[in-house]
Parts: sequence; structure tokens; C-alpha cells
Amino acid sequence: MARYTGPRVRISRRFNTPIFGPSKYLERRSYPPGVHGPKSGRRKVSEYALGLIEKQKLRYYYGLLERQFRGVYQRALRRRGVTGETMLQILETRLDNVVYHLGFGNTRPGARQMVAHGHISVNGRKVTIPSYALKVNDVVEVRDGSVSRQMANRSFEMSTSRAVPEWLSLNKDAYRGVVMRVPTRDEIQPIANEQAVVEFYSR
Repeated sequence: MARYTGPRVRISRRFNTPIFGPSKYLERRSYPPGVHGPKSGRRKVSEYALGLIEKQKLRYYYGLLERQFRGVYQRALRRRGVTGETMLQILETRLDNVVYHLGFGNTRPGARQMVAHGHISVNGRKVTIPSYALKVNDVVEVRDGSVSRQMANRSFEMSTSRAVPEWLSLNKDAYRGVVMRVPTRDEIQPIANEQAVVEFYSR
């Protein structure tokens, strides 16, 4: 399973955005990485560079490689509606992301690992594909097993400050969540400008 395994704080500092979650190190050093430190400043960037930056933010945020992310854009392009919003909805309704939102995984990489290792079922069937596209009324459950439930319990304890989005329904006692509807753009609150990403790919 391909995934980014490099330094995370360095990526967050490069974009001056807490892509992988809050970091005290990022707060202390809110300037780009490099030997010149805070004196390096920021060069004026082109429109192409701005689009690339926004694309990279989303890609790292959701944990996708370039080929996977381009595939998401191509799928959004083929659907009706606003391409940027549709792209965000595809990303949000991936199985690994929903597992994270429900609190079964404390982080997106952790949620992805739970899916890949067979701890999650969809509509009663085991699914091991993190990119699995969920639909409205799909039921996501932690499978009935001591290891699976223990992992979910640890995640619940660590993610108490994170609220479950309104487009999802969670029954914590049953380790079960339901996709009630497709999230709106306002509910997603993207970490990057999705329209700049669409313009970047449409060049």
C-alpha cells in the first residue's frame, strides 16, 4: 500500500499549514524549512506554483500519491456539478477518511491501516481497500473481534475532542457508523483552495 512516509512537520512548514494536525514545533517555527531560517523570506510565486501548492496540500492531507489524486480529479470531472466541490466530496467519502471521522482511527494513516488490515466492514462485508467509495446509507462497522474493537476503543479515547460530522451517524456502543448524506462544501472546510487545484489540472 503506497503512502507518504517522509517528515511531516517539514511538509507542514513548507506550506505554513498544519496539514498533519496541530504541532507545537510548527508553532515555534512558522517559517519554511531550510538553512537560511526565518531570514529566507518567501519569493513571489506564479499562478502555476500557487495551483501546485494547493494541490500538494490536499494530496498530503488525504494521504494520496500523485497518480491517485489525479484519478480523483478525473472522476470529479466526469460527474455533473462543480468539479472542485465534487472532488472534495469524493475525497471525504473514501472509506479510510470516514473511518477517521467516525473516530475508529485516531489519524488518517491509522484509519487507512485499520481498513487495509481487515478490521472494517461495509454493509456486513469486509473491505480492505482504503479508497473504497462509500455511498449514502452505507453502514461502516468495526468487525467483531477483540483486536479490532480494542483498536477502536483506543482511538475513541484519543479522539474525544473531535466531533463526528453531521453527514455521518455514529453508534459508538455498536462500533457502527452510517453515511447519512453527501457532505456539502461548507461542511468539508477544505485545507486548500480546491478551485486552484482544478485550474492547475485543467491547464
